[in-house]
Amino acid sequence: MKSFLCTLLLLGVLYDGYGQNNHKVHTYLSGQYNKTLQDITKGNNPWGLGLGVQCYFNPTQKWKPFIDVTADAYLENDKIYITNADGSEIRDVRGMVNILGGVAYRPAKKIFGSLAAGPGFVSEKVLLGVKPSLGFFFSENQKWTGRISYIHLFNRDTRSKEDFGSISFSMGCRIF
Repeated sequence: MKSFLCTLLLLGVLYDGYGQNNHKVHTYLSGQYNKTLQDITKGNNPWGLGLGVQCYFNPTQKWKPFIDVTADAYLENDKIYITNADGSEIRDVRGMVNILGGVAYRPAKKIFGSLAAGPGFVSEKVLLGVKPSLGFFFSENQKWTGRISYIHLFNRDTRSKEDFGSISFSMGCRIF
């Protein structure tokens, strides 16, 4: 019982202290639609849907570092088995997870641009990815946001040296 009361008191103090300071991080939860532009198995993964979380540090500054974590599922498939010249299978993109970090720049109150890089996980492979984006806020308080991004993963297929590229449209809401 003592530990419960101490924990409850500590949580109350932390909650009150958190409310007194300016937020140093803005976190957005977003839904997104991806359209595949370039891939060796493009017909097997023409589009995907996903969720993402973006955390912007020092949100009141013009230049701010951020982390972007997204997970996408590619639902449509033309069911064509694609192989290399030797008959080995080229795996479809059934899902993709990106963990990217970068910097965002806000030249005006409602517009921002960003560039992020980091690992992308596709078909049990870890690939280097980059994601330039152009975003906007729907309101002055920056609660709702929209973003258009280009996602590029290098060397998706190692034999043909084909890359993966898609355009992403996302809408998000600030949760912190």
